[in-house]
Amino acid sequence: MRRAAGLLVLVLLLGGPALCAADPPALWLYCPTNLLVDANVDALGALFVRAHRAGYTTVLLEDSKFGRLGEMWTAYFDHIATVKRLAAESHLTIIPAICPIGYSNDLLARNPDLAEALPVRNQLFVVEHGLAQVQADPPVALPALADLRQWTWKDDVVLPDGDAVRITDNPGNARLVEKLTVAPFREYHIAVDIKTQDYSGTPEIHILAGTDDLNYTNLGASASQPWTQANITFNSLDHTTISIYFGQWGPAHGSLWWRNPRLEECGLVNLVRRPGAPLTITDAAGAPLVEGPRIPAISDPLMGRVKWPGDYDSWHQPPQVPASLPDGTRLRLSYYHTVTIGDGQVMICLSEPQTMDLIADHIRRVVAAWGAPGYFLSHDEIRVMGWDRSCLERHLTPGQILADNARRCIALVRAAAPAARLWIWSDMFDPNHNAHDHYYFVNGDLNGSWLGLDPAVNIALWNSGTAGPSSAFFAGRGHRLLIAGYYDAPVAGIHDWLHATAGRPVDAIMYTTWRGDYSQLEAFAAAARTP
Repeated sequence: MRRAAGLLVLVLLLGGPALCAADPPALWLYCPTNLLVDANVDALGALFVRAHRAGYTTVLLEDSKFGRLGEMWTAYFDHIATVKRLAAESHLTIIPAICPIGYSNDLLARNPDLAEALPVRNQLFVVEHGLAQVQADPPVALPALADLRQWTWKDDVVLPDGDAVRITDNPGNARLVEKLTVAPFREYHIAVDIKTQDYSGTPEIHILAGTDDLNYTNLGASASQPWTQANITFNSLDHTTISIYFGQWGPAHGSLWWRNPRLEECGLVNLVRRPGAPLTITDAAGAPLVEGPRIPAISDPLMGRVKWPGDYDSWHQPPQVPASLPDGTRLRLSYYHTVTIGDGQVMICLSEPQTMDLIADHIRRVVAAWGAPGYFLSHDEIRVMGWDRSCLERHLTPGQILADNARRCIALVRAAAPAARLWIWSDMFDPNHNAHDHYYFVNGDLNGSWLGLDPAVNIALWNSGTAGPSSAFFAGRGHRLLIAGYYDAPVAGIHDWLHATAGRPVDAIMYTTWRGDYSQLEAFAAAARTP
């Protein structure tokens, strides 16, 4: 899984009866892997032996291929059988992860157009030489870096360096900012060249409209790199004034250069085509036009298929729009495009009918492959929701949409595996964490999402910052708890978790590493059992 700092991944609970209050919490182990690779199966076997010796009982196993089992060949299922045998030999229970709702790329590999999408409204296209091309409305541009006085403001540490700006050993924030006017609900592209030398910071682009940030895409810059172009796209949503920030937040050592920043209104990048996300075309008078002989069907062949199905990027060259219309013809297009978060995270649309068909098939295949005593629902960091027609026509809040989806996923797992225990990540169902208004690109309030979880569903807590109130909230609703600890931090941090959740129904504690670092496996087990 891919998370911001502080996120915790869990290890699933054991099948069997709930622990008594006098029993110490069981120890879990989180293992993301790729079972297509022989070496990964061997590595799991060795890790299982260590885990058993250290007192672990349960493994939360995650593999992106669980969302694509219909495409896997015999060797993959042979590896599943081997992993089952290795776990049994080490007296470990495997709990497979299912339903990747939030980080949905694996499910979207089956149909990339099921991605959640943001609206573009009445974008201007003008026909020239048989192609309808975007015309910025209003025009937009960024100043050159030759004269920094043209920019709205900058931090003192941002200095001119020829045709670039340089930041070296900045003691705090180091930002260059331009404020400008845009049209609402339009798609824009920013390109900029970045160079670094032994730079410890993380170069970022933020587009702020009031308190809203319109970009969460990582630029992927390394500590030392030659001039490299970085690209992002963003949707202006309902804003008309934005501030574009190029910079580093917080202190950093080494040097960072920015060069040649460009801004343009773009169109149809990551265009989503499905019933709940329609594309419409009108002429200058507002009369509707349809795709057909004069304007062939419009699509973006790279949307969700950059390297393989389910692989999305923030920017690629927009698709062309052939148009057998006179030059100068003005068209207005309204459509929906997906948006990436972080390193390519994309959310699946919970309101498109095909989504539940896909999820149902996914659940049946995972249960058939593993026959496990429990399953972990991977609803987590759901950052885009509620903008397309399929969502809006339900007249539900995002919290109600998520509650409905959780309820339906739980029912599907129980239908396929009636005796299985279930776990789910806490964050999207926790009013102390992410279940609130103004969460990333969620259009509305996530309040009430927790109503989709009945008390028999166990809650995996991963946010240490709200351990006390979050554990109290879920315990008050009758849920048993799993603590996801470690997070590649000092193992003694588990004591803070245990102190904050004292007196709450904690059944298990999980060793959660995002870096694949199992060097502290034994030390974490000892710390978790030491008062």
